[in-house]
Amino acid sequence: MSSHLDIARRVIAQEAEALGVMAQGLGDSFEAAVDAILGAKGRVIVSGMGKSGHIARKIAATLASTGSPAHFVHPAEASHGDLGMVTRADVVVALSNSGEAPELAHLLAYTRRFRIPLVAITSRAEGTLAKQSDITLMIPQLGEACGYGVVPTTSTTMTLALGDALAIAVMKARDFTPENFREFHPGGKLGAQLSRVSDLMHAGDAVPLVGPQTPMSDVLLTISQKGFGVVGITGSDGRLDGIITDGDLRRNMATLLDQTAQDVMTQKPRTLAETALAEEALAIMNASKITCLFITGAKGRVAGILHIHDCLRAGVV
Repeated sequence: MSSHLDIARRVIAQEAEALGVMAQGLGDSFEAAVDAILGAKGRVIVSGMGKSGHIARKIAATLASTGSPAHFVHPAEASHGDLGMVTRADVVVALSNSGEAPELAHLLAYTRRFRIPLVAITSRAEGTLAKQSDITLMIPQLGEACGYGVVPTTSTTMTLALGDALAIAVMKARDFTPENFREFHPGGKLGAQLSRVSDLMHAGDAVPLVGPQTPMSDVLLTISQKGFGVVGITGSDGRLDGIITDGDLRRNMATLLDQTAQDVMTQKPRTLAETALAEEALAIMNASKITCLFITGAKGRVAGILHIHDCLRAGVV
C-alpha cells in the first residue's frame, strides 16, 4: 500500500505535468478567446455545471477583479429565467469537460439564436459544446489523478489554470495596473498591501511643522502638541529643509533653548511621495530604524506625515 504522502506527491506531480502539456498546446484559439473577451462591449458570462461550475465561479471572480466585468450564471437556473442576465453585448465562456452537460443546452441555444460569442473550454473536440462554440479551448485528455478516471482532479486543475491564463492575458492587454487592482480589493491583507501613503498619512494641521527661525522653546511645544516625537522645518516654498528628532534634542541639550530650529535640525531628511505604496514606507522606516516619514506632494512640498503605527493599524506588515 502506498503511504498518504506517496499518493499526495503522485497527484501533485501528475497535475503539474498536465499543466505543462496544456501550456505547450496553447495556440491560435487562445488568442481568439482573449480577443473575444476584449471585444465584448458587455460582460463575460461564465457558466458550468458541477465541478466545472465551481471552476467557472472562480474564473468569473478573477476576471471581474482584474478589469473585465464578469459574473457566473448557473446553467440550470438559466433555463428558468436567468438567461435574461445574458445580453447580445456579452461573451459567454462555457465549461464542460465532456462537452455534453445537458444543463448547458438552453444557454448554448440562446447564444446561437442571438449570435452571442461563445467560448468553450472542454476536453472533447467532438462534443456538443465544442461543435456549437465559436472558439474552443481544448483541455488535454490526460486522465484524472484519482487513478480511476472518475474524480475531476487533473481536468479541473487544468481548467482553472486556463481560466487564470485568460484573465491575466486580458488584464495585461487592458494595461490593468496594481492601482486599478486595489480599487477592487480595498479590504483584507491585499488591500492593506496596496494602500497608498496618501490613504494613511496625517495631513493639514496635524503635521508638525515650524519655520527655520522658530525658537527651540516653540519647537518643543510643537513636538509635544502634535505627538509624533518629531518636527519638520520648512522654508517659504513649503519644502522640507530638515527635521528635529529626540536625538537632535539630546545632542544640543546644553544650549538648546538659546538656538533656533535651523541650528538644531538634521538636514536632508528621508521623505517619500504621497503616491508611494504604504508597504514601501514601512520598509524604509524599518530599514532606517525610524518611526515617522514626512510625505511630499506637488512640487516637493510637505503633504503629510506617516507614523509606523499607521501602517501597522492598516494591516501593512
